[in-house]
Amino acid sequence: MDKHQSNQSVSELIRKRKGKNSYWSKFAERAFPMFFLICAVISIVTTVGIVLTLLFETLTFFSEIPFMKFITGTEWYPFVADNPAYGILPLISGTLLITGIAIVVAVPIGLASAIYLSEYAGERERRIIKPILEVLAGIPTIVYGFFALTFVTPLLQSFIELPLFNALSPGIVVGIMIVPMIASLSEDAMSAVPNSMREGALAMGSTRFEVAIKIVLPAALSGIVASIVLAISRAIGETMIVSVAGGATPKMTVDPTESIQTMTAYIVQVSMGDASFGSTIYYSIYAVGMTLFVFTLVMNLLSQYITKRFREEY
Repeated sequence: MDKHQSNQSVSELIRKRKGKNSYWSKFAERAFPMFFLICAVISIVTTVGIVLTLLFETLTFFSEIPFMKFITGTEWYPFVADNPAYGILPLISGTLLITGIAIVVAVPIGLASAIYLSEYAGERERRIIKPILEVLAGIPTIVYGFFALTFVTPLLQSFIELPLFNALSPGIVVGIMIVPMIASLSEDAMSAVPNSMREGALAMGSTRFEVAIKIVLPAALSGIVASIVLAISRAIGETMIVSVAGGATPKMTVDPTESIQTMTAYIVQVSMGDASFGSTIYYSIYAVGMTLFVFTLVMNLLSQYITKRFREEY
């Protein structure tokens, strides 16, 4: 009987409390779902608006320049008055060259950092090292650009013959910039591997290195590959580093010591006032932007596919 009375008293207290706050409670229940819906709709509308803007302006560009000439042309000279050329392959070549150098730099360093943080570092070391790695992701890219131009390039020039503007220096610095992305996401994927798998391998006589390489790495492969794909997407879209240190010479080359121009660097160049509004050169930045958008979209979709297709359930 006492217990029943106690339950009743608790129920009465809850009812009284609800009665006191009934207005604000009802207001919150109605207002916050609507607020969340508005935020979601704003995100969707913004995305659709960006895509439609790119699409309409790109179609305007292709009404003046043939599409096949644009995607298959090997010369990009939009500022030549007599016979301008709008073949985007040199810009794609420069973008992929920078991205390739960046991945060569970032993947070994990022994976090694992730393996150390996941398999070797103690709690104290992890609390110190991981925030330091993440600081790299917070440095403004314009700072990275001047770092590449004023420090990395002169340093490389002391070893090899290199012009002031080249692909090697910004490629290395872009790789340094995306290291935190690969290290952090890969470390999260490795940490998700159950400890029972590690303990089982150690019990069978495996070393910690063998456990990391032969057990944890394959088990976390989907997350690691997804992090690398996202890092590639980030490198493709990098702007300020390549604009400052890469040069403005669109050419099809695989030589990292030459001056190049990427898709983002060209957009920056034209946006700084090198073309009048409504001209073909002006609309070309939207065509280049749409090409860049397609590249990054494909990379993001590939990352999602890899994550879902090869995800391990534990």
